[in-house]
Amino acid sequence: MSSTSLRSTTVTADPLKSGALTPEVPNTAAPQPGAGATEPHLRLEALTRRFGAGAVLAADHVSLTLPKGALLALLGPSGCGKTTTLRMIAGLERPDSGRVVVAGRDVTALPPHRRNMGVVFQSYALFPHMTAAANAAFGLEMRGLNRAERQARAAEALAMVGLEALADRKPRAMSGGQQQRVALARALAIRPDLLLLDEPLSALDAKLRDSVRDEIRSLQQRLGTTAVFVTHDQAEALAMADLVGVMNAGRLEQLATPEEIFERPATRFVATFVGRATRFAGRVEPGGVFRASGGGALQVRADMPEGPAEAFLRPHRVVFVPPGAAAPGDALALEARVTRRTYTGEAVAIESETAAGPLHAEFPAHHAAASLRPGDMARLAVRPADLRVFPA
Repeated sequence: MSSTSLRSTTVTADPLKSGALTPEVPNTAAPQPGAGATEPHLRLEALTRRFGAGAVLAADHVSLTLPKGALLALLGPSGCGKTTTLRMIAGLERPDSGRVVVAGRDVTALPPHRRNMGVVFQSYALFPHMTAAANAAFGLEMRGLNRAERQARAAEALAMVGLEALADRKPRAMSGGQQQRVALARALAIRPDLLLLDEPLSALDAKLRDSVRDEIRSLQQRLGTTAVFVTHDQAEALAMADLVGVMNAGRLEQLATPEEIFERPATRFVATFVGRATRFAGRVEPGGVFRASGGGALQVRADMPEGPAEAFLRPHRVVFVPPGAAAPGDALALEARVTRRTYTGEAVAIESETAAGPLHAEFPAHHAAASLRPGDMARLAVRPADLRVFPA
């Protein structure tokens, strides 16, 4: 492939992790972190939900398994079906078909109060006239526990989230982060079989969101609680979860670890939605050779189907070739003119123009390429193993 042979467009999002991009089939059965048990703690079997006389397919045969003690993040754009899926798990929506199985028990037909699931809503849904302790005890009262046991369990839950000193305070006298913790305490007070969180951090400012995110994850791991977390924020999903399920138009596009989701996206949608990439248009020829629209070729995978295709390249996979050095192995070297440099503290993002089109790269702040400035010329290389190729 020559330096004039690629034509590319850019997919924008934030790069969060590194890794080679190689084709694979979407996962429907998750890996088992900390496994040992043969029966998954949560199993969704072809959950389907339609709205508006069937015109809107909000969840389209969603199937997955989740090991006990794992945290699953359902990630996707607005309207993709992630909240509908969470609500079906909680019993707040009835599926048109499919099953929800928790610890081997089919709970699909059970009402929410008989599922023993703690739910934290986006709005927190606290009672403004109740103290933190009373809010935390509310679910216990609904379950018929006596007053002494309710108070003890509520105090225990508030202590878990570090709010024992605010037990007598009402929501209006609390910060957003404190209110979120009360909502979490209420969900944990019932000692749930499953903890469900529907974008619980979206109302917090960025700095507080990061802090509370870490606290939730630490608490969930310490208690060993199985949890499902709905978010549209990629950083939250990748930072918090054992497993990430990426949803699109009601379908589960891929279920895998955060690293696998970012490094080995299983579909074009996952490749474009998660992270940032440069996209090359072209086609796959016999033998698994990807040829860009402008000509030139790179050997990718021998079993790739022939036909129109797109290749995706993560910015951190671009290789800087020092002056006078050869491109590594079977990599393609491109002559690039730097058009923009963005310093982010730990890394430097380099945007450049090549005869092939725009190319985006990212290097550690201490890397030799970090000294590049707009107007500089550089040689940037692309390795076949780092391309992620999909039929167009």
